[in-house]
Amino acid sequence: MISKIYNLGRLGQAGDDVSIEANDEERAAIAKEVGVLAVPKFGARVTVKKTGPNHFTLGFHLSAEIVQACVVTLEPLVARIEKDFTRDLHLAPYLRRTAEKEIVLDASEDDAPEEIESPHYELTGPLMEEFVLAIAPYPRAPGVEFQAPEGLNAKLESPFAVLKGLKSGG
Repeated sequence: MISKIYNLGRLGQAGDDVSIEANDEERAAIAKEVGVLAVPKFGARVTVKKTGPNHFTLGFHLSAEIVQACVVTLEPLVARIEKDFTRDLHLAPYLRRTAEKEIVLDASEDDAPEEIESPHYELTGPLMEEFVLAIAPYPRAPGVEFQAPEGLNAKLESPFAVLKGLKSGG
């Protein structure tokens, strides 16, 4: 699959911009991993900023294109994914070495930063998480509706009707 490890330890105060673009092999592996027909495009821009001695903010812009099968007709559908999101990171070894004051991170908070143990951070981890969440689970071609086969529209007896008969002694 796709991988882009970034060394946060080398990041200066000016920050950095990183481009990620998956090649043909990587896109084929992504398609297989997420269960779609194809991934013709997968790329991202990542803005990395140092906001403290052990705190980093990463801004992501994901741009992808996928081909899925329509759940009704099985025809291929092209979907475009454009998504912006951020991640806040705290480098844990530096937090633990702070002897003067104890810093406690509450992981139950929604906005709690991700605690990492190494300055070598895999940028594609958050990209893949957000990519998978953005994929439509039941893609349907525009204007297509599911039509039940003939004969299934008849009123079926409730499975609880048998239980009702047992309760009444019948």
